[in-house]
Amino acid sequence: MAMASNPHESSAAADERAAAASGAASRIDRAALARRIADASLLRGSFTLRSGRTSSFYLDKYLFSTRPEILRDLGVLFAARIPAGTTRLAGAELGGIPLVSATSLASGLPCVFVRNAKKDYGTAKQLEGAVNKGDRIVLVEDVATTGGQALEAAKVLVDAGAVVTHVIATIDRLEGARENVENAGICFDSIFTVRDLGIDAS
Repeated sequence: MAMASNPHESSAAADERAAAASGAASRIDRAALARRIADASLLRGSFTLRSGRTSSFYLDKYLFSTRPEILRDLGVLFAARIPAGTTRLAGAELGGIPLVSATSLASGLPCVFVRNAKKDYGTAKQLEGAVNKGDRIVLVEDVATTGGQALEAAKVLVDAGAVVTHVIATIDRLEGARENVENAGICFDSIFTVRDLGIDAS
């Protein structure tokens, strides 16, 4: 997938950055990264997910997104999947913030943070960072189950005048996120699925 370009950047510079991102991503051992993520974050037991469902396993995103060697590689892989024409990235509080920051650094695109709710002090904003009307935004997600949080964040961005074109998750649990996001008219992609991490999704 071609990497995005800044609207003020020449097409030649954008092509050069896209090639660099693709080359950097190709040097990452995806299987080894999947094992590192599973080793760092996979917990077994009985867990209630954000969706309300119960699960015999839980992927603690903070246990992999706070590891610099993992975060660095994820930023590169996200950057290589950003479609051409993207002008801004977004991440939802709290798990998406380190991921979108790493992707912003790897891609050179600005990013915005989406709070769960407007803060009740200071500027009382729900979006932190600049969003321009017509911005074409890719939302970077951590672990996608049903896609509910991503769709909530997308609505905040759309209400601010942006166009959310894609949701890209670190891990798709294969429990309906793709279908729900695509039914909302947004493209869905993920770097890994739970199967890549050696987890039986049945």
